[in-house]
Amino acid sequence: MSIKAVCFDLDDTLLWDERSIAEAFEFTCKTAAEITGVNATQLEESVRKEARALYESYETFSFTKMIGINPFEGLWGNFNAGDQPEFRAMEKLAPVYRKESWNRGLLALGINNEELAGQLAEQFGAERRSRPHIYEETFQILNDLKGQVKLLLLTNGCPALQQEKLDGVPELAPYFNEIIISGSFGRGKPDPSIFEHALSLLGVKASEALMVGDKLTTDIKGALSAGIHSVWVNRDGKTRTDEIIPDYEIKHLYELHGIIDSLGGRAS
Repeated sequence: MSIKAVCFDLDDTLLWDERSIAEAFEFTCKTAAEITGVNATQLEESVRKEARALYESYETFSFTKMIGINPFEGLWGNFNAGDQPEFRAMEKLAPVYRKESWNRGLLALGINNEELAGQLAEQFGAERRSRPHIYEETFQILNDLKGQVKLLLLTNGCPALQQEKLDGVPELAPYFNEIIISGSFGRGKPDPSIFEHALSLLGVKASEALMVGDKLTTDIKGALSAGIHSVWVNRDGKTRTDEIIPDYEIKHLYELHGIIDSLGGRAS
């Protein structure tokens, strides 16, 4: 059966979010190093550790886990959209969380300076917003597929934050027939319902669609549960167990052409 639709994950599939976050930490921690003499690498490790622990301590954690919002998105997101009451709670928590994550990270290295923590929290958000990195191959594959198959973007996260990421690369959104953000839908990947919703919007059967993503536990697990052909983007050569086995594994997005051809080509 021919492929009629391709669904793409956003973060670290089309957008290079890991690089954006890494650079935001790098430049923010350099500022702290210049002011205090602290080791920038150690500070990043400390803030990442403290942010995770603090994030998991909030009552909103189970909701953020279901929707698919990670601790480092919390370090720069505002969460001022979405209908669920948990987003309103997160909106209030976010400024406190951001400052406290940096404050605890500094304290762990023997630096007690709340004013600096607030400054670094603000800088981190600004640094991340100024670095909307995208993979070179992203537009190449989207240009190849546009008009050949239906395209859908299926991303976990807060509607406000994911929209801000898309706004940072305004050329991206117009490629897609549909965009689904988990925070708007009410459930996140790997819940099968969000994949079934995607199929219904596209008007295709599961066997006529591909799901392309970098995360086994969300993109691939969810696609498999919905009967959609799953393509794991493994650019860095990560190892995996046999707990979640993708139908296909690729290092570059242009390898999708061969997969689509092997499944009968493009229906259009």
